Amino acid sequence: MPDLLSITSLCAGYGEAAILHDVSLSLGEGRSLALLGRNGVGKTTLINSIVGVTRRTAGEVNLGGVALTRLKPERRALAGIGWVPQERNIFRSLTVTENLTAVALPGPWTPERVFAMFPRLAERKRNLGHQLSGGEQQMLAIGRALVLNPKLLLLDEPTEGLAPIIVEELLRALKRIFAEEGLSGIIVEQHAQKILKMTDDAIIIERGRVVHAAPSATLLADPATLQRHLGVTHQAGPPSDRAA
Repeated sequence: MPDLLSITSLCAGYGEAAILHDVSLSLGEGRSLALLGRNGVGKTTLINSIVGVTRRTAGEVNLGGVALTRLKPERRALAGIGWVPQERNIFRSLTVTENLTAVALPGPWTPERVFAMFPRLAERKRNLGHQLSGGEQQMLAIGRALVLNPKLLLLDEPTEGLAPIIVEELLRALKRIFAEEGLSGIIVEQHAQKILKMTDDAIIIERGRVVHAAPSATLLADPATLQRHLGVTHQAGPPSDRAA
C-alpha cells in the first residue's frame, strides 16, 4: 500500500530563517506518528510546513498522491489535512455547536460523534467559545479538525498547559481516534512516554533534522536514546498499552 503522507528533502522556515533541513519522512494509511524533540528544534515548523504556513525553499510534500507543495493552506485542508494548532483557533464568539457545524464536511465524523467522544462539549454545546475552559477549548479544537473528515490529523502540543486529569482524558480520546478509528495522524507532544504508548512510529528532530526514527514501542524500550535526545530519565510502564 502506498504511503498516505510523503515528505521528501524538505527545507523550510520563516522569512529568511531556515529551520528545517533536508527532512524526509513517510506515513502509511492508518498509521500514527509521534513527533518528538526538545523545545525549539523544528517540530512545530514541520507541522506548519505540512499545513502550508511556512516558507519552503526545497523539497516536496504529498498526501494521498496529491502534491501539496504549492497549495495554499485552505486547499490543503480540502485535500485532507486536519490541523489542531497550539493556539487552538476556535471561534470564540460562536457556540460549541456553531464552531462544529461551521466547518463540517461530509463524512463519518459529525458533530454528534464529537459530542459522544467529548461529553463535556455536549453539556456545553450552547456555550460560546470564550466561556469554555482551556481543556474544553482543546476538545473543541480537536472536534473541529475531526468534522473536516481529514485523511491526516495533525496535533501540535494538544495537552500543553492542561490539568493532569484533562490530559488523561484527551490522551484516551486520541488513542481511540488513532488505535480504534484508524485515522492517520502526527502528534507533537512533550509527554514522550505517554504518546509513544499510543502511536505506531516515532521520529526525533534536532536542529531541524531527523536524527532518529523507530517504531514507538522500540523507542519506548530504549531509555538511552530517550535520555540522549529528549532528557527522559525513566520509563513510565511497559510499552504494551498501544495494543490494549
